[in-house]
Amino acid sequence: MADSVSTAPTTDQVSAHALQIGDRINTAGFEGQLLSTAPLAVRVGSNGFAVVFRYGVVVFVGLTADQEAEFLGKLETRTFGKIAPYEDEWAKIQVAKEGDEPIPVGGPILVRELSVERLLVVADALAKSVVLARDERQVANVFDTIEPFARELGGEGRTSRNRTALLKLLGNALLVQHRLSGRVAVSDKPDVLWDRPDLERLYARLEDEYELSERAETMNRKLEVIADTATTLSDIIDTKRALRLEIIVVFLIAFEILITFYEIYTRH
Repeated sequence: MADSVSTAPTTDQVSAHALQIGDRINTAGFEGQLLSTAPLAVRVGSNGFAVVFRYGVVVFVGLTADQEAEFLGKLETRTFGKIAPYEDEWAKIQVAKEGDEPIPVGGPILVRELSVERLLVVADALAKSVVLARDERQVANVFDTIEPFARELGGEGRTSRNRTALLKLLGNALLVQHRLSGRVAVSDKPDVLWDRPDLERLYARLEDEYELSERAETMNRKLEVIADTATTLSDIIDTKRALRLEIIVVFLIAFEILITFYEIYTRH
């Protein structure tokens, strides 16, 4: 788990920068001064550190742009399903004078102290938020693709799209559903809370601030619509194929009948 408070930044305010750089990051065997193993947190420079999540997100705390670029270079060969451009989100983290660690709307995230444990909690919330942001945009793109098809099907009761176009639409729907299902469990709490249950109030405030549960629930409902759409597309493709086969069979029967009549005619 995390190291002691002495390893945290020594300033009263730091910036946190969450980046989704790919679909997966291999964190096994990573070299460096480890502050945490679940998730992987590595000391960078004198005061900053980076938190690497296996679902493709890295959160930088108190680092310069050059330090971030250098660390991203180390993750180059460990990243799979790379994203370009990166999905990112910024936050300011500040030591609060109050004892309840409130999060003002549009303001910095206030914590009692900049301990590694607290910063890991903040990093977890930021990582989930940035993943949800990209997923929301991907789902919106799929809905934009599905909408003309649904409008045509609802207005005319049929679709003018050929089998190739339907297969492409079906592929896009299934691809997004595959990418989003099981990638990151937004409802799961950070591992650090097992050792520090006193930080649950901070995480609850972060979860509420970034609307993690609400966004995840909305995403699940949209995924259900995508799944239903994929099923409908499959049925339409199967129906078109069956109709085509029936037409071919009827044509062959008619052709055989014509040949039979022709043979009878030539005999007489």
